[in-house]
Amino acid sequence: MTPEYAAFLASKSAKAPERGLAHMPDLASHLFPFQRASVEHALRIGTAALFLDTGLGKTECQLEWCQKALEATNGCALIITPLAVAAQTKRRAERWGYEARIIRDQSEVGPGINICNYDRLDRLDPSRFGAVSLDEASILKSFGGKTTQALTAAFKDTRFKLCATATPAPNDHMELGNYAAFLEIMSSNEMLSRWFINDTSTASQEWRLKGHAERDFWDWLASWSRMASLPSDITGNPADDVGFVLPPVEIKEHYAATSDLSHLGDGLFGTVALSATNLHDVKRETIAARAEVAASIVASDPSEPRILWIDTDYEADAVKRTIPSAIEIRGSMPVEQKEEILAAFETGEIKHLIGKPAMLGYGLDWSHCARMTFVGRSYSYETFYQAVRRCWRFGQKRTVVVDLVLAEGEDVIARTVDRKAADHDKMKIAMREAMARAMNRDGSADRMVAYNPTYKGRLPKWLSAA
Repeated sequence: MTPEYAAFLASKSAKAPERGLAHMPDLASHLFPFQRASVEHALRIGTAALFLDTGLGKTECQLEWCQKALEATNGCALIITPLAVAAQTKRRAERWGYEARIIRDQSEVGPGINICNYDRLDRLDPSRFGAVSLDEASILKSFGGKTTQALTAAFKDTRFKLCATATPAPNDHMELGNYAAFLEIMSSNEMLSRWFINDTSTASQEWRLKGHAERDFWDWLASWSRMASLPSDITGNPADDVGFVLPPVEIKEHYAATSDLSHLGDGLFGTVALSATNLHDVKRETIAARAEVAASIVASDPSEPRILWIDTDYEADAVKRTIPSAIEIRGSMPVEQKEEILAAFETGEIKHLIGKPAMLGYGLDWSHCARMTFVGRSYSYETFYQAVRRCWRFGQKRTVVVDLVLAEGEDVIARTVDRKAADHDKMKIAMREAMARAMNRDGSADRMVAYNPTYKGRLPKWLSAA
C-alpha cells in the first residue's frame, strides 16, 4: 500500500475537524493529569465535549478551557449553567484565581469568564463571546426543544464551544447527535445515515447502531469528546485513580402500606398495572403512605442532613405535612429565595431539603450530605443517577445511603431504571476502548499497514511445464 493510498483511506474516516489551538499554551498547575489531557484535547478541537462523571472536576476543566479560549479570541467567555450552579461555579473560579462574574443580562458582561443561567439566554448577545461552555449540557437531549434550538442558533459559527455533562446519552445514543449538531461537527441526520438503522421490527421503529458500524461510531465520538468514570479511563494509569475511588453507596427499599387501588384497575380482578400513563394516578393515591414512611426514616436520625426527592408539588405538600423540619424549593419561588435556601443547606443551617431532581439534581455539590430519600421516583434513569451523584461524588468520605420509598407496583420503575443503567455502562466501556485507540495508549489504534507477503507461491506443474 502506498503512502498516498493510505492517506486517502484515512481521509474517508469520520473525524472531528481541529478548529482550536494549533499550539498548546501552558495549563494551570492545579489540574490533575486527566483533567489536563481533557482540556488540551478540547482546546485543540475547538468545539468539543467533556463527558466526565460527577466529581471529576468538570467545572475546573471548563474554567481553564474558557480562560485559554478567551485569551485566543476576544477576551470574553460564557459559561451557561442550571439554576443555582452559577454561584458554585463562581466560587470555584475565585478559588483558582480566574476573573469571573455572575451576570443576568448583557449589560453586566465584562472581560474574563461570565456565568449565567440558561433561563436568561434571551437577555444576552451571543456574538459578544469568543467562547461558550454549556454546563450540564444534557439540556440538549431534546433537539426539537425550544431551548436547544435557541442555543444552537445563538452560537452558530462560534469558534470555541464546549459541552460538559456526566450523563451524555443515558437512554438513547441518538442524543449524542444533538451535541455534534450544536458543536457543528456533524448534523444529526448525517450521523443517523452513517451509523444507524431504523429498526422496523419494533412498533416504535427506533434507530439503533448498525452492528458493523459500532466501532467506527465510537471512534468518531472519541475524536471530539472525552469520557471518564475514573481518571485512568483517560490517562491509562490506575495510580491516577487514587483519591477518586468513591465510598460505597447503599440502596435501601422501603415499602409503603398497601393502598386501595381497585378503582384504578381495569383488569378482571380490578388490579392496576403501573405504567407511564397511570403513574400519577397511582402516585396520588399512595403519597400519604409514602410520606409516612419518609417521616419515619428522617425520625430515625433527625440530625443527619438529608435530601428528600419528590417529583410533584402534591408529593412535596404531603412530605411537608409529615416532616415539618423540611424546607422545600419550589419552581414558583424567586431565584434569590432558591439560592438562599441552597446556601443554607450547604452550610448546615437547613438539615432536611425537599426538591425535584429535575430542578436540583444537576451540577450541585452536596458532598457534605450522605443521606437521601426518594419519596417520588420517575422512569428517568438520568434524573435518578444525577440526583444520587449530588452526594455520591469526589469529596464524599462516608457511605451514601439512598432510601427508596416504594408503593404498590412501583418495582417496575426500578427494573426500567436498572436496564437503562446497564445501557449507560455499555456506552462507557465502548468509549473507553475508543479513547484508548485514539490515543494509541495500548498500541492497537487503527493504522493502515502495508501488506508484506512472506509466503512464496509456485505454479502448478502443468502450468510451469508449458
